Amino acid sequence: MSDLHFPPLMSGQEVTGGEDPFLAACRQAVLGCEAGLVVYNLGADTLRAAIVLAPEVALSRAMAVLPICGVGFQNALGALAPPEVAVHLEWNGGLRVNGARCGRLRIAASTGEPAETPDWMVVGLELPLWPKSDDPGETPDDTALYAEGCADVEAPMLLESWARHTLNWIARWEDEGTRPLHAEWRGLAHGMGEPVELNDLSGTFLGVDEDFGMLLRDDETTHLIPITTQLEKL
Repeated sequence: MSDLHFPPLMSGQEVTGGEDPFLAACRQAVLGCEAGLVVYNLGADTLRAAIVLAPEVALSRAMAVLPICGVGFQNALGALAPPEVAVHLEWNGGLRVNGARCGRLRIAASTGEPAETPDWMVVGLELPLWPKSDDPGETPDDTALYAEGCADVEAPMLLESWARHTLNWIARWEDEGTRPLHAEWRGLAHGMGEPVELNDLSGTFLGVDEDFGMLLRDDETTHLIPITTQLEKL
C-alpha cells in the first residue's frame, strides 16, 4: 500500500502476513524511530495499525492519547460511513459500532511510572472488517465493520482518516488542554452511568477524572482506576 498518504509529521510503514503492526511499532520506537510513524497491516478481513508518539508530559497525563485515538477513530469513521452508523468508545480502549463490540485500541509505553515522561508511546488499532462467522447469531455482541452498513468504507481511506483526525486532536490537546477532549469523549463514552466490572471491582461507571481515570462507585466507596492500568506489558 505504498500509495497511502499520511499528514505532515507522519510517515507510513507497511507490514504484511501475520506480523503485528503494534509490536512492530513498539520495536521501532525502542530503536529510536521518529514520532509519527504509522505501522499498518491491511489484511483481507482486518485492519491493524499503530502510531508511535513521543509525548512531552508525564505518563499520567500522556495517557490521554488513548482516548484521543478513540475520538480520532470515531471522527474518521463518521466522515466516511453512513450517518446512521454509531460509534462509541469503551474506557479501556474497546470500540463499539451500532452497540456491538468491533475491535479495540491498545497502548504501550517505555515506562509504567505515572510521574515519568515516556520516551515513546504506541497506540494500536485493531478493527475487524468481516465477521468471523457467516451466522451473526453465534456472537450477537460482536460485529465487524462491513456488517454494519460500512461496505463502502475502504480500509486504506479509513486508516488515512484516522491518522489525520488523531493528529488534529493531539494538536488540540497540546494547545487547549483536556477540556475539549473530555467534552468530545464523554459524548461517545460507552456504559457511563451503568454497572460495570473491572479489575475485580464492580459498581457504577460514574465518569472519569482529569487524567481519564475511571470513577467506579460501589455500595461503600468511589474507586479511582488510573488509565495507566491499560498499558500492555511487552
